Amino acid sequence: MNLISGIDVTSGALNAQKTRLDVVAQNIANAQTTRGADGMPYQRRVVSFETQLLRQQQAAGQALQTVKVAQISADKTPGQRVYDPQHPDAGPDGMLQISNVNLAFEMVDLITASRAYEANLSVVKNARQMAMKTLEIGK
Repeated sequence: MNLISGIDVTSGALNAQKTRLDVVAQNIANAQTTRGADGMPYQRRVVSFETQLLRQQQAAGQALQTVKVAQISADKTPGQRVYDPQHPDAGPDGMLQISNVNLAFEMVDLITASRAYEANLSVVKNARQMAMKTLEIGK
């Protein structure tokens, strides 16, 4: 019998939120990138989640579910065009295509992911405390 099944469920969510935090940090770091390796402005990355059934069974016979990263995809929304004829990546008309990263949106996403990570970490701590109390009762 697994006394701390909450940790099994939450570990997937912790990993997924960590990936989300990493992707948001990458988006913020590349917000001003006008030319990447492909010669195009940086495209914002978006994390998609999906549920995953764990192979373990609960006492009631239902499988446990956790969350995992389904994919990391590029946001195809075009970035803003600004007039900056002095920029080396500007076209002959002086217009510059910039990244589609919105820093305000990324900061909100960063806070949301951080809070979700903290909530999942709290579940792990509570599951551990309950397991320790169960062991104390068994003495």
